[in-house]
Amino acid sequence: MANIAKSSNDSESKSINLVRNPKSLLAIFELVMTGIASTFIVITLIPLFAVLFYVVIKGGSRLNLDLFTQLPPVAGQTTGGIASAILGTIQVVSIASLIAVPFGILAAIFLSEFGGNGQVVRWIRFTTNVLSGVPSIIVGVFAYSFIVLNMGSFSVIAGAIALSVLMLPTIIRTTDEALQIVPQEIRWASVGVGASNYQTVLQVVLPACLPAILTGVTLAIARAAGETAPLLFTVIYTNNWPNGSLLSPTLPSLSYLVYEFARGFDRVLQEFAWAGSLVLVGLVLLTSIIARLATRQKQF
Repeated sequence: MANIAKSSNDSESKSINLVRNPKSLLAIFELVMTGIASTFIVITLIPLFAVLFYVVIKGGSRLNLDLFTQLPPVAGQTTGGIASAILGTIQVVSIASLIAVPFGILAAIFLSEFGGNGQVVRWIRFTTNVLSGVPSIIVGVFAYSFIVLNMGSFSVIAGAIALSVLMLPTIIRTTDEALQIVPQEIRWASVGVGASNYQTVLQVVLPACLPAILTGVTLAIARAAGETAPLLFTVIYTNNWPNGSLLSPTLPSLSYLVYEFARGFDRVLQEFAWAGSLVLVGLVLLTSIIARLATRQKQF
């Protein structure tokens, strides 16, 4: 009996040492998997930093005050800026946001809070997922067929509507997911103290998931600011200042400027195309930073 007890104690001791031993199979497996995951993270980040580095190197040579104050040059000129394109981008993206953000958030509220789990809600979510994968050029053709042809001319509002269609799926999906993350107990507590469903959504649920909603809006704005294909079918590019008219057929845009200047053979215009790419990336980054700062204390 003493030998059996001693053998049992030795086995237990070996098992404990195996678990505590950092070179055990489990520890080695965790170390290998951590290394693989870290490697894939680095591989994922390499293209991002490579693109950013290349854009900064190529576009940094034209980064000066004139770039933000003067009109874009024409072929043969060596000086100029992209001020009109920046203003045009802000104009058309702002109009698109005014269209897409309210509709997107209201649609997500209906899906998450009032739609239930019926067939209609499932079809809307499926349609939203399909729309998020539609190529932007298809949206441009759609805007051209249903807006430009019916209006009889190109217009800024047609470009803004095309961009808003691209923004809608991102806003709807991120807002819908953000609303579903809010714990159900918060809704019950609000209703328990006498609040209606509408008051609960507007005063409790939406403020709780505001950071996630603004993140989705930021992503949608970033996509709209970088799109060119919808504008090719809805507006005419110009180097002049935007006139502010929604029915104007001409519009300066950063993405359009990059497209027009980069496809030519003029080296100066190509440098301005790289500078426009750098400014466009900077605007997207600035939008993300502002959204983060505005919601850093809004946590539930």
